[in-house]
Amino acid sequence: MTDTSLITAKIREVAATADVYPGVVILLNSRTQGVEYMSARGLEILQITLPELRALGAAYHARFFNTEEAVHYAPRIWEVLDRNDPDLVVSFFQQVRPTPCASWSWYFSTLRLLLRGTDGLPLLLICMASPITPQEHLALKVNLQRLLAESHFLRAHHDRFATLTSREREVLRRSALGQSASEIATDLFISPKTAETHRRNLRRKLQAESAFELSQYARVFDLI
Repeated sequence: MTDTSLITAKIREVAATADVYPGVVILLNSRTQGVEYMSARGLEILQITLPELRALGAAYHARFFNTEEAVHYAPRIWEVLDRNDPDLVVSFFQQVRPTPCASWSWYFSTLRLLLRGTDGLPLLLICMASPITPQEHLALKVNLQRLLAESHFLRAHHDRFATLTSREREVLRRSALGQSASEIATDLFISPKTAETHRRNLRRKLQAESAFELSQYARVFDLI
């Protein structure tokens, strides 16, 4: 079979039940980075037909998704392709809008490898995207507001965080977890003086004046 026939058969299989799922089902071609299939609910949301969507190719991503947010989850999608493992599932938040004049809407998406090509390499990815409606769920609204704040903090402070060495990041992680300089020194087999020097360098590089600011870096950059 050719890759084209494999894709056609898989689309037929998925499309048979895709519209009964609560979220939007998308099949992405890893070679072209375009959409091969989207369930009817997604096409309605994006106000587009499947032939039009396929014709966009890789431009699909820039047209409908917030590219500023995409830089944070794109590496996870590339990890799925690099590992070529259908058991690896990644999840992430996305901002979507049908037109440039529309407001952004948040979606929670889950993605994995669905089909390998005749060469054994990734060919199709399947994604399930579910809308988030924070106005109906107060707890989710609070979490979404925190997500937005952390996303803004990450973008604003990425360059500072990038200056840290691997050892400084480990000291930052342990400091955020409440360890003292002496405890850090014991765990990392360094002197208390060296541990304290790392902590001073962290405050200087990150321009942080409090333990809370340091813990914010550790949390937002996934150290804890």
